[in-house]
Amino acid sequence: MGISIGMVGLGAFGPSFVNLFKLHPKVDRVALCDLDPDKLSTRSKQFQISETYNSLDEIIKTDIDALVIITQHWMHAPQAIKAMKAGKHVYTAVPAAYSLEECDQLVETVKSTGQIYMNGETSFFYPSVAFCRKKASEGVFGKFVYSEGEYFHDLSHGLIQVCQHRYGKNWKHNTGLPPFWYITHSTSGIISVTGARMTEVSAKGYVDTEHDEWWRKDTATGNLFSNEVGLFRMSDGGTARIAEFRRIGHPGTVRFRFFGTEGSFEADVSGARWCHKKGWEPVEPTMQHEPLPEPLASNLGGHQGSHAYLVHEFVDSIVNERHPRINVWQAVRYCAPGLIAHKSALKDGETMKIPDWGSAPS
Repeated sequence: MGISIGMVGLGAFGPSFVNLFKLHPKVDRVALCDLDPDKLSTRSKQFQISETYNSLDEIIKTDIDALVIITQHWMHAPQAIKAMKAGKHVYTAVPAAYSLEECDQLVETVKSTGQIYMNGETSFFYPSVAFCRKKASEGVFGKFVYSEGEYFHDLSHGLIQVCQHRYGKNWKHNTGLPPFWYITHSTSGIISVTGARMTEVSAKGYVDTEHDEWWRKDTATGNLFSNEVGLFRMSDGGTARIAEFRRIGHPGTVRFRFFGTEGSFEADVSGARWCHKKGWEPVEPTMQHEPLPEPLASNLGGHQGSHAYLVHEFVDSIVNERHPRINVWQAVRYCAPGLIAHKSALKDGETMKIPDWGSAPS
């Protein structure tokens, strides 16, 4: 007998996961939930799912095993906490939290309820990251010396429309989100490959004085930085640089580079390379990097094929009663460095310590 899944949030991103959960052989029931009745009706017909609910409060009263929460970013932590306290396992989209207090609350809720929590960070399952994790497990990097993570996403590439959709008529008051508050695409790759956490950071921000219509003092955050760069100390003694750019003449990318004492990995527009002391060779990390049940193995979904892996990781963790790899302890390690890095940038690069909540228990 399989498990039951409730999909909460059927906007732009949530629907891309509905069919994957329906297809998973260990899921025998999927329900839909959204505040918008028109959206709920449309998705119900699209995915041929008759079980629907109009609110989180309504769906958490049911006997559904787990909720997949893909709502607006500021709702993730409060809704996850509410659902876990109601006895539901929870998956949320990124970021897991928007404050250190929310990080505290998430970890404590998982501890006190015993529910399974997973954060849906896509880059954890990107082909390049999976390739480098395997190389790291083989020991061929040696000791990690330096890593880089970059997330380039220019404002013009859909972010204006996202803001308008999220906030409605008040959208202009909510522009200018600090880039480092959405750092998890970068941190997850570095942390999951090196196995180290980020312990301190010195960061700088970029202010575009010629374009101030988006990053302004009179917004909800008052943030002026369109681009932020941070240099992080890692717990293994290495360092890492992360660049989060939202005003950049670039088509957009999420990419990584890793440098070790014995081997290194580089990737750019020309391709990926495995490097060693005598030279380098081109490599092509594959999207088929872990076993998946059919039919997910033939239907990986978006974000470089990461969607199917995220779905399977969550379902398998529930079925086998284990912490997922992107558990709450890892999730806060992914988002907290960005929260501290933005504070460092506001203080012109002052080095600041990054808190840690430990690792998942065995």
